[in-house]
Amino acid sequence: MTTVQLDEETRERLKKFGKKGETYDEILNRMMDYLRELEVEKLIDEKWERLQEEKEEYIPLDEV
Repeated sequence: MTTVQLDEETRERLKKFGKKGETYDEILNRMMDYLRELEVEKLIDEKWERLQEEKEEYIPLDEV
């Protein structure tokens, strides 16, 4: 177990993200998991956009 020092304002903000009975550790882990998922979705969206922009540069296999 590690102690993390927070400003009172930060602690109050963190508490607002929690559910009844949830520890700070659980709150932070849930938030980090959510952020990781957002990053994966962002990466997928960026790659899809790039594919859409570049798709005219490619020739479909049935046209070769």
